[in-house]
Amino acid sequence: MKTYHNILLLFVALFFASTTYAQQKNEAKDLVDAGITLNDAGKYDEAIEKYKEAIKLNPEYANAYYEIGYTLFSSGKEKDAIPYLEKVLVLNPNAGGAYDMLGSIYDDDKQTAKAIEYYRKGIKLDPEYQRLYFNIAITLYREGQVAEAEGYAATAIKLDPKHASSHRIYAMTLAALQKRGCALLAWCSFIMKEPQTQRSIEAYNKIQGILNYGIKKTGEKSININIAESDLKSGNLMLPLAIVNATSDKKGLTATDSLKLQLTEVFKIGSTLYGDKGDATFFNHYFADYFKKLAESENMEAFAHLVALAAKQDENVKWFKENENKLTALDSWLANTKREF
Repeated sequence: MKTYHNILLLFVALFFASTTYAQQKNEAKDLVDAGITLNDAGKYDEAIEKYKEAIKLNPEYANAYYEIGYTLFSSGKEKDAIPYLEKVLVLNPNAGGAYDMLGSIYDDDKQTAKAIEYYRKGIKLDPEYQRLYFNIAITLYREGQVAEAEGYAATAIKLDPKHASSHRIYAMTLAALQKRGCALLAWCSFIMKEPQTQRSIEAYNKIQGILNYGIKKTGEKSININIAESDLKSGNLMLPLAIVNATSDKKGLTATDSLKLQLTEVFKIGSTLYGDKGDATFFNHYFADYFKKLAESENMEAFAHLVALAAKQDENVKWFKENENKLTALDSWLANTKREF
């Protein structure tokens, strides 16, 4: 009987311990949620106090350490965040967000090799965490490791096709690799995601630079095309010919009329632009095939106005107001035309 009594007491003790632990976990989560709300309101010190209270209740709660790290990082105390993020990795070695933030901290601190190391570890352990690919692409691009950066940027787009900045870094890597036609399509893709910002103006200017590269008008009916030797065996060979042919027999064109015709011709030859260096599969499927369909649609006029919208806002806003049906048709096409990887 005494043995049974002792077993019963042990069961009761374990039950209450389990119940108390569950309550503590719930309270810790509530404290972290409250901390996140404070962080979002810019009350960083108060947020950190909430997170620390949560850790006292549940020292194994990885998210509390992560949120402290995030708040410190967001409030300009990046180095103070490091031990908390390292603790996250002890508790949850597959936490892609912690690897990403640590990589960003070391990158900002000019410890590039260490940043890349953290990004690579994170990608290995949490291969679906999109920002790891995006951030390592930026770092590698800046370090001149552009071909590798291109691959990571492509994966960042695959994981989050709506992320405009991933399209932007992909365009930048292609331009650095002298794949000008490919970069043009990527800049157009970026503008589709982010049409009305300062970065959109930058993208428009990049597009114009590509369209005018190596082309010089020497007379009313004469144009010189300068082709570099390196272009003879690359995807750039057909690019200036397509651009010149687009408007060579046209007169009285506005800048946007010319843009429409030039983009249409470039989009039609998209599958030739990548060249034979590297794997063109992603570019051809996601960019070349898609923009060729756009060139074959009735929406290129509206698309040209969209590309120029941020750079020449007044005239293009006016055009869209006067041609709402064409804007609607373009929106419908973009919404219903699938892009394949």
